[in-house]
Amino acid sequence: LPGAQETSLHNFAFLLPLRHSFSSQTSSALLISRIKFHCFSLPRLSTMKLDTSGLETTMPMIGFGLNSEMLDGFSSVPSFDLPRTTDFDGFQKEAVQMVKPAKGTTTLAFIFKEGVMVAADSRASMGGYISSQSVKKIIEINPYMLGTMAGGAADCQFWHRNLGIKCRLHELANKRRISVSGASKLLANMLYSYRGMGLSVGTMIAGWDETGPGLYYVDNEGGRLKGDRFSVGSGSPYAYGVLDSGYKFDMSVEEASELARRSIYHATFRDGASGGVASVYHVGPKGWTKLSGDDVGELHYHYYPVAPATAEHVMVEAAE
Repeated sequence: LPGAQETSLHNFAFLLPLRHSFSSQTSSALLISRIKFHCFSLPRLSTMKLDTSGLETTMPMIGFGLNSEMLDGFSSVPSFDLPRTTDFDGFQKEAVQMVKPAKGTTTLAFIFKEGVMVAADSRASMGGYISSQSVKKIIEINPYMLGTMAGGAADCQFWHRNLGIKCRLHELANKRRISVSGASKLLANMLYSYRGMGLSVGTMIAGWDETGPGLYYVDNEGGRLKGDRFSVGSGSPYAYGVLDSGYKFDMSVEEASELARRSIYHATFRDGASGGVASVYHVGPKGWTKLSGDDVGELHYHYYPVAPATAEHVMVEAAE
């Protein structure tokens, strides 16, 4: 640059990683004893110390200049393979969730002496907006196995459909139905491989296999729990209160069905994200059966009957 001080950089050490080593004669031929160019004045590098703790390479380093001691130890540093990605800063970052779907629903399942009872509501919500009152939240994976939906509707529907395909392929390959434990493990492994990518899944896998009834809870992080009763969703605290107070292992199918239906109703009565129809399924040795599907609005008057007002009595008598 015009006006800049002319500086001699004969003491500057250039560190260039090369693929091939050179002899001392070649290095001498490459050495330029004096480089002059127009630039701003730079401090002499003989007083500077380089921190080489973060540098890792196995390529030979050739020093140009008088301070060859600056290169000591470079060749002994181990190397490592870099990931094959163009974005070295962001390839391990978690997916950004623009919308965080809550598990706004109520599903439950429990094991009793006659099999497994599964129940769910049918409301789908988008924040405070009720988008549907007729969502099928109990998915038939095969004639002996059911899955429940809680979380993102698209995520749950896709992975249950995918699980149904894998269960059918397992049956064709092994000439026997997959166990409830095996199906839940398949789903947990698939969800675990996609952890941190924004999935929202909270499901129960319930069914009957060679060992008897089975019930597992699987979430979007790949977690998998075995139990005798579960409830998933925003209405689950209310459903658990009714379910735990009335649960007995030696119930009949009718008693278990009524307990499941009453638990779903009380959850929809207090939880704004639950509602619609209370569907109840039973899974036994002969497969699953849908027992009932009642509107929770009508169930309210079934559990809390309201006596007609006086004016209504007068109108009825007048009509007669």
